[in-house]
Amino acid sequence: MADVTDATFQTQVFDRSKEVPVVVDLWAPWCGPCRTLGPMLEQAVASTGGAVELAKVNVDENPQIAATFRVQSIPAVFAVRDGQVVDGFVGAVPQAQVEEFVGRLAPPPSEADVLVAAGDEASLRRALEIERDHPGAVTGLARILVARGDLDGALELLSRVPETPEVRLLSAEARLAGRGVDLSDDVGSRLDALLERVRDDDAARQEFVDLLEALGSEDPRTGAYRRALASRLF
Repeated sequence: MADVTDATFQTQVFDRSKEVPVVVDLWAPWCGPCRTLGPMLEQAVASTGGAVELAKVNVDENPQIAATFRVQSIPAVFAVRDGQVVDGFVGAVPQAQVEEFVGRLAPPPSEADVLVAAGDEASLRRALEIERDHPGAVTGLARILVARGDLDGALELLSRVPETPEVRLLSAEARLAGRGVDLSDDVGSRLDALLERVRDDDAARQEFVDLLEALGSEDPRTGAYRRALASRLF
């Protein structure tokens, strides 16, 4: 879900709709029916698992968007796909109608999607036979392979798909496991030792970055060590 403004509307709605359908919810804080409809839309869009996205527009603060859609009353909801308005409705409607509206935008799950949802190794491997670079199948199977110790197999799989936070984390875990690194050990001491070598040692630099990835952004040490790495390299 994104709060969209007059300045970001072109990018976040029309441009984005060329990649994934976008539901635009035009509302205002004083509008009672908007407060009822909003959570219904959020729930229905969330249930698509990313196949549809939601853009919320406060019409009081963004009159240009309201003018674009020629809105005369709210709540007003529009579906945008491939840069074009393809559906819409005005006023509060029942939950079932909201779900039907959003459902018409979401593409039906593919055979590979169904297999990935099953989650077992055989299903994941079959999904990859159908769609070699299915992101969910790649990460699901890679996670199984890391746990099993097939680290080269996991890294080969992960190389097939674009980098995402999940892909980075799984790749880091595989490389660290391959070096015998245990995160329950004294990670701080290991990072301090690696920091002395990161400028001239590619392997040390990769391990340092992998350790920070495995620690995660919420670990208070991560930010400090990232700054220390930057100071050594630049």
